[in-house]
Amino acid sequence: MLKILLTNDDGYDAVGLKALIKVLSPIAKIMVVAPAKNKSACGHSLTLDRPLRLISIDDDFYKIDDATPTDCIYLSLGNLFKNGYRPDLVISGINIGANMGEDITYSGTCSAAMEAILHKIPAIAISQVCKDMCRHIAYNWDFELACKAIVTLVEKIFQGEFPLDERKFLNVNIPPISAKECKGFKITKAGYREYGNDASRHTNPRGEEYYWIGLHPLSWRSSVDGSCDFEAVKDGYVSITPVHLDMTSYDDITKLENWLNK
Repeated sequence: MLKILLTNDDGYDAVGLKALIKVLSPIAKIMVVAPAKNKSACGHSLTLDRPLRLISIDDDFYKIDDATPTDCIYLSLGNLFKNGYRPDLVISGINIGANMGEDITYSGTCSAAMEAILHKIPAIAISQVCKDMCRHIAYNWDFELACKAIVTLVEKIFQGEFPLDERKFLNVNIPPISAKECKGFKITKAGYREYGNDASRHTNPRGEEYYWIGLHPLSWRSSVDGSCDFEAVKDGYVSITPVHLDMTSYDDITKLENWLNK
């Protein structure tokens, strides 16, 4: 039976992770390794300043105290998969909230997929976009569309092959609509995210000042051909974006050489 390693930056008890376990268990052997608590927006970070413990929750189900999703993939591959025993696929999610455009760089969900492909294991990051950025609505969401989408993709991969080369992963974003309303899949590029600054200043009971970073509105710059992830989700499509780790701006190499030699 084919093997899938699951994680989720919302934590080991995340509703999106539970949905993945339920829908994928009939078609693959599942191993779960996830952070003990929410680690959203932690990026592709490894924990190097303290020890980490793999804590067994159930058969093939572990949490790691204060770990990042990257830690979870890194430690599981080195300690739970040995003697040539490797997962056939890593899936990170179902995340509550979008991971589109430049948010990919912040995303713990996408970072787990990044870590997997560094170890030459195919990976998918999957996120449930929420209406009006209200994350709490997803806790009452049935994830029907997300589950149908991931099963379709996994079965297609297992019946054939992973569609991307090494060091590339699939970033999937699910629109906040029912499965019946969905128009299908659309292959997209990462969009141009528009950012603001939402940091609220407060004072604690001791009179000490602190700040709490909030949620930015999900806004973006429209693409010329309407081919970005934001637009696909807005139009009712499941967005699938191929992402690679080489961030070199190749178009600027000659420009920089000319600039340096002036």
